[in-house]
Amino acid sequence: MNSERKIVRTRDVMTDEFDMIDGLMTVSEAVKIFKEKSARVLIINKRHEDDEYGMILLSDIAKKVIAKDRSPERVNVYEVMAKPVISVDPHMDIRYCSRLFENFGLAHAPVIENEKVLGIVSYRSIVLKGVLGE
Repeated sequence: MNSERKIVRTRDVMTDEFDMIDGLMTVSEAVKIFKEKSARVLIINKRHEDDEYGMILLSDIAKKVIAKDRSPERVNVYEVMAKPVISVDPHMDIRYCSRLFENFGLAHAPVIENEKVLGIVSYRSIVLKGVLGE
């Protein structure tokens, strides 16, 4: 192994711009946030200290609401979100983060340290920021 290779960590490539929402919000309200913020993912906040974070993607809404002909105004986010989510440590090497994504079929993951979401890492950010060093 080349010992001179600089290790790029998930904290170096994550985006710290993300939106945290409440699981009781309707899917219709969440879609408005996706649209207004041009978001790719929304994080669902913990309800209490022993709870876990959730995550919702537009594909979740397409598969679990639209495809099943459910009303976005009558479905709550908690009914269709992923929870618990696989999270990534901010100190993880992006090579291992990429392998984790591949192993579990992920495209996005929250970066969590000390039980707090610091940001979101994705294949997009790993490639664009990690390879090009932007």
